[in-house]
Amino acid sequence: KELIYTESDLVVTPIIDNPKIMKQVPVKFDLKTLHLPAYAAEKLASMKVMDWNEFLHQVCSLLDSTEKNTGAARSKLNLLQYLCTVAVHKDVAARLISSQLFPVLIQQLRVAANWDIRSKAARMIGLMAMHTSELGENVPVSEAIILLTELIRDNFRNSKLKQCLLPALGELLYLIAREEEKREPSREQWVVPSAAYTVLMRCLREGVRLFHC
Repeated sequence: KELIYTESDLVVTPIIDNPKIMKQVPVKFDLKTLHLPAYAAEKLASMKVMDWNEFLHQVCSLLDSTEKNTGAARSKLNLLQYLCTVAVHKDVAARLISSQLFPVLIQQLRVAANWDIRSKAARMIGLMAMHTSELGENVPVSEAIILLTELIRDNFRNSKLKQCLLPALGELLYLIAREEEKREPSREQWVVPSAAYTVLMRCLREGVRLFHC
């Protein structure tokens, strides 16, 4: 056993914000153009249900806006950057990932014309997956994995986009594996398409260094 295993084999390090994989620029947002109160993570974690629902309604309405002008795109991007700063709190991440925000982020990942918005939506999904303390059965994780896989496959020659999308996919896969360890062995709650593993293996073969487990 001493020859087969080493301690480093059993250490799992983050995919999102891992400096050994990719140097991340600190996420900042403009308080003046946020269009909603910039609550701290601790405040969000302790909010009463009514206040929390009102906050979520504001967030989802802003992200769901169909306006396509430059100002609307900047507002969405600024809001996503704010959300990324609070999603690192495990209780906030758990509340967000189980809310209506998750499907809204998937929709932005699917239809947003601005790739900066898509990349921030992917980052937000990855951060929630990384920091959440639990995963509800109704969270559409499989849908997010399928979409991320398709986007990576369709943009495979664009290294910059892969660097935005692959960490989110990796964090979702790790979250599912972690959650399924807690459940009955015979129950598979979330379906992971084989294409996701195919895309990951192809990235690894071609030397995309975005995973460090």
